[in-house]
Amino acid sequence: MSQNSPIEQLKADISSKKERSRQEQFERVVSLVKVLRQECPWDRKQTPQSLAHLLLEESYELVHALDEGDESELKKEIGDLFLHLCFQVELAGERGAFSFADVFDALCHKLINRHPHVFSDVVAETEGDVLKNWETLKMQEGRQSLLDGVPNAMSELLRAYRVQKKVSGVGFDWSSDEGVLEKLVEEITELKNAESKAEQEEEFGDILFTIVNYSRFLDANPEDALRKATNKFMARFRSVEAHVQRSGRDWKAFSPEELDALWQEAKRCQGIF
Repeated sequence: MSQNSPIEQLKADISSKKERSRQEQFERVVSLVKVLRQECPWDRKQTPQSLAHLLLEESYELVHALDEGDESELKKEIGDLFLHLCFQVELAGERGAFSFADVFDALCHKLINRHPHVFSDVVAETEGDVLKNWETLKMQEGRQSLLDGVPNAMSELLRAYRVQKKVSGVGFDWSSDEGVLEKLVEEITELKNAESKAEQEEEFGDILFTIVNYSRFLDANPEDALRKATNKFMARFRSVEAHVQRSGRDWKAFSPEELDALWQEAKRCQGIF
């Protein structure tokens, strides 16, 4: 291939260590994706659907970096996520669907329309007012249901939370957290009385859904709360695991009482009770 061909010129510019403006940095990434799409066998094979699971993985890795407070990793993960967004726009351009200009125009149009309290004369004094207006404006954009747009690909915990938040915005909600707790007790009783596996699964699902409902009254995102609880459990278990490994004994050699003592020690060392 000629060194003066457009693709070779593009590769040379991408590889250059010259100083770049923010606009030039953006264009460099977009150009990089174009080159990979043409030159790399793996990238040539990809479709929007084949990249979907990787897009989710990169999102989770970004959240993990946020949880860890690791600025270096956060920078990398934001870049990885942006790469996937660029790839999706490149694929859309190949099929004549839309470009980055269309994406940015649509984004600005949506945000301006959904913030009339900023760009118009609508009054929204509280966060609740903003959210209520947001859902009303969504319906005016042509949606048939408040629940349209809740992604099926979300974790079910977060999906339940989103559904409940949406319906609460029109007043379809519990009047207080006491009602939710009473419902939780009712669902636990129904689980105890369930006879078949199918009934047990259904009642267990109702319990989870009710717990998510209660999280809203605590002003706690259930996904965040569960992630923190899981991380806390993992840290404590690793402490127990390290003790077992140092002892040279097999897990089965430890009695339940010994393991519980190690667990309590892990909690004490973390300062969490």
